[in-house]
Amino acid sequence: MSADAENKAIIRQLYEEVWNKRRLELVDEILSPSHALHDPNATGSAVGPEAYKRLVTRFITAFPDLRFIIEDSFGENEKLAIAWTISGTHKGEFMGIPATNKKVSVDGITIIHTVNAKVMDSYVSWDVWGLMHQLGVVPAFGEPKGVAAR
Repeated sequence: MSADAENKAIIRQLYEEVWNKRRLELVDEILSPSHALHDPNATGSAVGPEAYKRLVTRFITAFPDLRFIIEDSFGENEKLAIAWTISGTHKGEFMGIPATNKKVSVDGITIIHTVNAKVMDSYVSWDVWGLMHQLGVVPAFGEPKGVAAR
């Protein structure tokens, strides 16, 4: 299997098995012990598989029906970019916001670096403002102050 095909298989396993099927035990197989997650919206920086499991748990606790859809992926050798959409229903506290029971859909992108079939680094950027608007916490850009999603 080529490095590109191997990387794409790793990513499918991470999103489909770990996130969508809640198989957290696979995180140790997929991520390097020194994996660094860089997500300024959710974690800042976190190191290791256990930190990643805590992140997944935080999301799926707040959004029990959360699903990842990989929209696109591209890259070569040790680098891969993944465009994704998550969707789910806000049923538990998340980022200090109590459950709203609102359905949300948020786009994001992750850039990963692999070495020897393990994810070493993940750089994540996602539409946190869009999420906050969908939860009714902030107005959309251009809306008058005090107007949020209802």
